[in-house]
Amino acid sequence: MAGMSKFVESLPEDYGYVVLTGVGSVVLNIWMAMNVGKARKQYEVKIPQMYHPEPNHIFNCIQRVHQNTVEGSSFFLFLLMTSGLQYPKCSAAAGVFGLVGRVAYALGYYTGDPEKRRWGGFGHLATLVLLGGSVSLAFHQLGWWPCKN
Repeated sequence: MAGMSKFVESLPEDYGYVVLTGVGSVVLNIWMAMNVGKARKQYEVKIPQMYHPEPNHIFNCIQRVHQNTVEGSSFFLFLLMTSGLQYPKCSAAAGVFGLVGRVAYALGYYTGDPEKRRWGGFGHLATLVLLGGSVSLAFHQLGWWPCKN
């Protein structure tokens, strides 16, 4: 346990915000998965069937929200955790902004009108901020960009 304590102490002072934002991503994913489960029951789409056979069915919109979020979770969490090593508060704020964008995306798509998924488009700005933070961390760590700490 002493090794873990040293590791935690080596993290930036405010890195807990980054971790809590990552937990928020997990909670968001659970919420979306529960919505898919409820929709499966409501629209009688049995497992392992991924989509309703009717192409424009609302179940397909609900399922697609979750699937798309799962598809993007790995790079969101990677960028959040790495960017947060250098910019913990900014990364956590960007991450929360991205999660709010995902909720707006979901609520728009849940209407059954796929065009309304664009409500959450603003969340992509978070990805750009986190990408910049991760690249900055890499450049500083490699000595390609002087760090002012």
